[in-house]
Amino acid sequence: MKSPALFIGHGSPMNTLETNRYTQGWRTLGAALPRPRAILMVSAHWFFGATAVTAMRMPRTIHDFYGFPQPLFDFQYPAPGAPDVAQEIVEAVKPEWVGLDRDQWGLDHGAWSVLAHLYPEADIPVVQLSINALKPLDYHLALAARLAPLRERGVMIVGSGNVVHNLRQVQWKSPEMAFDWAERFDDAALELMTGDPGAILKLTEHPDYALAVPTPDHFVPLLYAAGLAAEGEGRADALLRGYSMGSLSMTCYGIGTALRLDEHGGAAAPIPRKPPPEQTNT
Repeated sequence: MKSPALFIGHGSPMNTLETNRYTQGWRTLGAALPRPRAILMVSAHWFFGATAVTAMRMPRTIHDFYGFPQPLFDFQYPAPGAPDVAQEIVEAVKPEWVGLDRDQWGLDHGAWSVLAHLYPEADIPVVQLSINALKPLDYHLALAARLAPLRERGVMIVGSGNVVHNLRQVQWKSPEMAFDWAERFDDAALELMTGDPGAILKLTEHPDYALAVPTPDHFVPLLYAAGLAAEGEGRADALLRGYSMGSLSMTCYGIGTALRLDEHGGAAAPIPRKPPPEQTNT
């Protein structure tokens, strides 16, 4: 059975500890989707000059931030690693090179702030793929296509970032507000993700791209979701939509989830699907 894939707009690390419509939605997803054999996280927060995958048996919980309350620094997500899955990833993407990280990284907050709600028991093996900061955007789209067969082996691939992520424009006192340029760009992403995800790089030509994506780190995980959707189902479904502090989009997408979440993060009716042509009744 093919495992679903996700893109999660993760927002503030405080979502780890908070209950809101987004974290409730992530919990709904974890409860409703088939349990994966393992999870491959592509987090905005492992952004450096190489392509690598964690291959340790017990990845550490990395607290890669400052200025937050002590309970967030105390939080641990003790999921096991999956060295065998890391090796499968190395083989799947050849001739592209992926290094095996056996002792350096772990799980950063872009991974565990989401997984804390998707799978709070931390009992599913997790590996994390770095975002190679030296590569152009089309490299990541192509790499996602190479990773797609892992879904057939029970590996859930989860991108964690934000479609719109501009910390310089954050309005701390307006938690639910969105700038008009943030909404325009998020809407443009929605149109492509649900219609033609293979054309996602058209967003780089959008007039609001420079404001919405001042740095590529949080945008690139969306490209992995787009590449997986283009290689598989041909589209993604918008699971949750919303904004935080003016300049963050909290939009989440599912590939192969066939699930719709309501405005409170609960499960709504399944998304209707047309049967493939060979199964259509005549």
